[in-house]
Amino acid sequence: MFSKLKNPLAVRVMKGLIALEILGVFGAYGLFQMMNSSQDFRGTMNRKFPSILEVYYQSNEWSGIYGIRERDEEAWGPKQE
Repeated sequence: MFSKLKNPLAVRVMKGLIALEILGVFGAYGLFQMMNSSQDFRGTMNRKFPSILEVYYQSNEWSGIYGIRERDEEAWGPKQE
């Protein structure tokens, strides 16, 4: 596929974009695993990046896994500040 392209800069840019996308996928998977395995880490994410934690909760609920949000809220009290 890359051998048909005449411009070597275009080939390097394309390879860089593919590598960046692969790193992004592995990074997202690693972040999900850390949130999935540690309630303390989810608490940190709740304080610093609540929108990312909301995506985590929604993805679990969409896949049929319920109760994580409720357990976290129970452990953290009425409202974590």
